[in-house]
Amino acid sequence: MAKKYPVKVTLTTKSTLPSVDFSNIPFGKVISDHMFVADYDGKEWTDFRIVPFGPMQLSPANLALHYGQSIFEGMKATKVGSEPYLFRPEMHARRFNVSAERMCMPTIPEDLFTQALEMLVDLDRAWIPEQEGHALYIRPLMFATDEYFGVHASDKYRFIIFTGPVGPYYPKPVSLWVEEVFTRAAQGGAGEAKCAGNYGAALLPAQRAKMAGYDQVMWMDAVEKKYVQEVGTMNLFFFMDGKIVTPTTTGTILRGITRDTLITILKDWGYTVEDRLLSIAEIADAHGRGTLVDCFGAGTAAVISHVSSITWRERRMDLPEANEASRPLSFRLKNYLSRYRIGLESDEKYRWMHSCANSGVMDLVDSTKMAI
Repeated sequence: MAKKYPVKVTLTTKSTLPSVDFSNIPFGKVISDHMFVADYDGKEWTDFRIVPFGPMQLSPANLALHYGQSIFEGMKATKVGSEPYLFRPEMHARRFNVSAERMCMPTIPEDLFTQALEMLVDLDRAWIPEQEGHALYIRPLMFATDEYFGVHASDKYRFIIFTGPVGPYYPKPVSLWVEEVFTRAAQGGAGEAKCAGNYGAALLPAQRAKMAGYDQVMWMDAVEKKYVQEVGTMNLFFFMDGKIVTPTTTGTILRGITRDTLITILKDWGYTVEDRLLSIAEIADAHGRGTLVDCFGAGTAAVISHVSSITWRERRMDLPEANEASRPLSFRLKNYLSRYRIGLESDEKYRWMHSCANSGVMDLVDSTKMAI
């Protein structure tokens, strides 16, 4: 039985919900009313609280600002009927702790992670969008809070979860540039950790790709620059020669929860799925022979994003038009997963959906009423 942690809840006195236009939600720019906060005092996690979302005081000597001890996760909540649900939260808790261990940070008890999610999402359930393809995005993060500038792992940390309604991350199919100059991660590095530095280092190559007319970069391995890794914020899948191939996670690629989900579903649907090293030359060969029939990215934010083209050096490989007739597999996957997360597909087999409805958060509030 999961341990229950004492959480103090303070409601906002002025909700910003009435000002939100749910028909036009820029990804990542709208933030819900509350956030969960906990502090690590050098020995244990303490002071569990849900408070109004707002700024924090931070010392310029904060270690996270200097040495990058900062990690995060990305999740989504949807509604099944009128009740809020999470999708595979235990997988996110485990991956968060893998990132923490790699960055020399304390782990979070999985039952605390899940309880905090349940309570926060249940409290701000009115922020979950109703539109198809929309969700409440959830951002757990942890960062160092010691205040000195010697190179050293911090003793103290802060854990926060906040949320915000979002629409589709990539509203249209994406064009990719095969990156052979910059490297996202090397073997033995932090590529498998969801740490801030990985994303900061990827901004320049992504910006260069966008200036050249592409939406994102496709990363190659750090040694030979020939094996496909991942793309931007997504893992990759290729439907070629009658099978699905996805680049293997060898410590340089994020172990995507959506990736794991799709592999499970595809195998259950009877497809051959190969989780292995995949070279860009093999992809180009399949494209030249006309056997590369689909390519898509998979991730929490993007869910499934169709790839329109891949450009490798001077060669542009156009994919079939992104519609249900030309790409039945990826559209079937996307529709199935979207329906699954709002309760229109049975959860009896996988048990991936996690209810937040019985969190008990409203029994703990300090205020008697939230002002709207």
